[in-house]
Amino acid sequence: MPTTTEPRFAAINRAFADTFRPGRLSLGLTVPIESYPDGPVPTMADHVDRVRLAEELGFAAVWLRDVPFNVPSFGDAGQPYDPFVYLGLLAGATERIALGVASIILPLRHPAHVAKAAATADVLSDGRLLLGVASGDRPDEYPAMNLPFDSRAERFRDSYQYIRRMADDRPSFESPLGSPGWGMDLIPKPTGGRLPMLITGSSRQPPAWVAANGDGWITYPRPLPMQSQIIDGWRADVAAAGLTPKPVMQPLYVDLADNPTAPATPIHLGFHLGIETLTEHVQSLQRIGVNHVAINLRFNRGDTATTMTRLAEALLPGLDPEGSDRP
Repeated sequence: MPTTTEPRFAAINRAFADTFRPGRLSLGLTVPIESYPDGPVPTMADHVDRVRLAEELGFAAVWLRDVPFNVPSFGDAGQPYDPFVYLGLLAGATERIALGVASIILPLRHPAHVAKAAATADVLSDGRLLLGVASGDRPDEYPAMNLPFDSRAERFRDSYQYIRRMADDRPSFESPLGSPGWGMDLIPKPTGGRLPMLITGSSRQPPAWVAANGDGWITYPRPLPMQSQIIDGWRADVAAAGLTPKPVMQPLYVDLADNPTAPATPIHLGFHLGIETLTEHVQSLQRIGVNHVAINLRFNRGDTATTMTRLAEALLPGLDPEGSDRP
């Protein structure tokens, strides 16, 4: 079980410091913050007001997704808006809440564009960006952009390193994706000197590479004993690389029952359950080392604003982030 005496996570930017702390779990919400169980496209009704409500209630972060096409076989269009354009809107509409993307599909974008857009969002939000990155898992998107699906592992790795180098002052390097010449620069620079980049799943890389290169890890929900073992493996890989601990986060789909003690019934990547049962589950996730949970209300059958308030009132006081481990 992690404790608050563990070494602190790296201080990268404001969002990273506020969202991720050793031995603690914070809560976020996945955008769109609404229920749309019967189709792939949300209404986006009151979408900015709900993000503002999430901030007012004390949630640590909101998370956007990078879904360029509404692919029928995938069944979820995410928020229909481009994530970087949407980050700009939310940066101006909020003051404190972290603005995360889980995750940008690196092989589908040129890394120079990702580096510039992400640094811009980070600066405009005063350091509130969290950048999840992934290799992508929807084969239909790649031919639509005339890109090979089978080489996405190499393109992900090359893109990741390119973005890292672009945070340097006047970087000059050679890459399969482009080689900026001497004297060129990409501005603005991230507020903390580099972008906080969290790798999703394996992104088709070896576990040791993910542990050594990511600032944190976004993994998927699993039964608690299995999740505990996998997080222990991640921590061991980070330690084997000679690095200080890094945070782990996961999503969780929630359909909140009226009965507070309703037992957990599985739904896609989550549960239908009562608020007391959810509280116990979240506390268990904290005990096994999960540092952040992004709650997704897509399948929630109750009123969204009411559910947000119930979640905040029941869960957040027990996950008070203030303490001696605050960076």
